[in-house]
Amino acid sequence: MGEKPANQLDPRVKAVWRIEYAIFVTIAGLVLGGILFLLSKLLNIGTMPFNILGVVLVLAYIVFVGIAPTFAYSRFRYEVSDDYLDIWKKKSRYIIPFIRVQDIQTKQGFLMRAFNLAEVTISTAANDHVIPGLAIDTAEQLRNRAAELTRLAHEDV
Repeated sequence: MGEKPANQLDPRVKAVWRIEYAIFVTIAGLVLGGILFLLSKLLNIGTMPFNILGVVLVLAYIVFVGIAPTFAYSRFRYEVSDDYLDIWKKKSRYIIPFIRVQDIQTKQGFLMRAFNLAEVTISTAANDHVIPGLAIDTAEQLRNRAAELTRLAHEDV
């Protein structure tokens, strides 16, 4: 598939992902714990399911909070050329010609804003491609550059 694109995400995105995953695992644990509590009252199932849930939650925190963000970060790259945007995510590569781009947006959620990060969404008729976790100035530069190249590509047609 050739060389990986040159640009990586901002490393601070790993902290954002860790917080998001920790919130998800915590909420899932609370919901499952609540269900187990109700079942224990109704069916008198004992403490073994709670012990199993505790082990599963510890493993989920290790995987989703400790390992997954670093792994995902290392497997996401992007690059802008004069004709297309090249996104490499996991083992998939997306080449998005600027002639196909319909919309480009930058977005910030609460956590992204707290870490001064943003994401850029590039929309085509087929689907949306997101480049998450860029420094705000980098995201704005990418959006502006992609918008200019999109405008030029559409003028050439």
